[in-house]
Amino acid sequence: MTAATDNSGLHAQVAGSSFYAGMRILPKPEREGMYAIYAFCRQVDDIADDLDGSRAERKVALDRWHADIDALYAGGDAGQAAFLRPAVDRFGLDPADFHAVLDGMMTDVEGDVRWPSAAELDLYCDRVASAVGRLSVRVFGMEREPGLALAHHLGRALQLTNILRDIDEDAAIGRVYLPREALTAAGVALTTPDAVAADARIDPACRVVAAEAHRHFRESDAILAKRPRGHRIAPRLMSAAYSKLLARMEEAGWAPPRTRVRVSKLGLLWTLARLWIAR
Repeated sequence: MTAATDNSGLHAQVAGSSFYAGMRILPKPEREGMYAIYAFCRQVDDIADDLDGSRAERKVALDRWHADIDALYAGGDAGQAAFLRPAVDRFGLDPADFHAVLDGMMTDVEGDVRWPSAAELDLYCDRVASAVGRLSVRVFGMEREPGLALAHHLGRALQLTNILRDIDEDAAIGRVYLPREALTAAGVALTTPDAVAADARIDPACRVVAAEAHRHFRESDAILAKRPRGHRIAPRLMSAAYSKLLARMEEAGWAPPRTRVRVSKLGLLWTLARLWIAR
């Protein structure tokens, strides 16, 4: 583990992300806990996306993370995972969720994901996004049932939105996360990632995924509207920002050529201010 896992290093890793605005308003223990979770996710995601490393090398790196997480919970030398110990101890984070994230990253390492089935995509979203949500709601202090439900729906909503935003970037590294059923129904031939991304018929397939993302946003918003115990502004901010991003992509459409739609930092801060006033 590098020096970037001390408090100042964790802060620096997070500060450039849209995630930062929602986390900085938390009390310090919760804020530091979320920074640690984010740093873990960033580091293992970098392993999965390190195209300079061989698949075998990246698999070894992820296996090492699995071993270090196990050592962390066993009270041994946690190696590169040692920086997670304060958050694990304070918030009772479940090791299964860290392992789930690693399993999701391993999916990308073992073979590039290309037009998975809807069930395979849902499992992937659970591992790389909803598992992070399950860690997060522990830090937010939410009760078990609403917390798990929020993690399930908001995690999937955010991940599906990311998939729709990153079609061209993913295709450039040989990946297509859009579900096979939606692509086939739209008449898109499942040949190569570049060809799928360049097919004008991809738009209706993307709208199927967008509808599913909207459904998860509605479910997560309904949970938050009941005002469950715990810190709610951060998940409300992520939901508001990414649902707006999804709406902007829907308006532009997904037919090529596409222009990448981004989260506005100014808009994010305005949304945060509005949510803070209305809390």
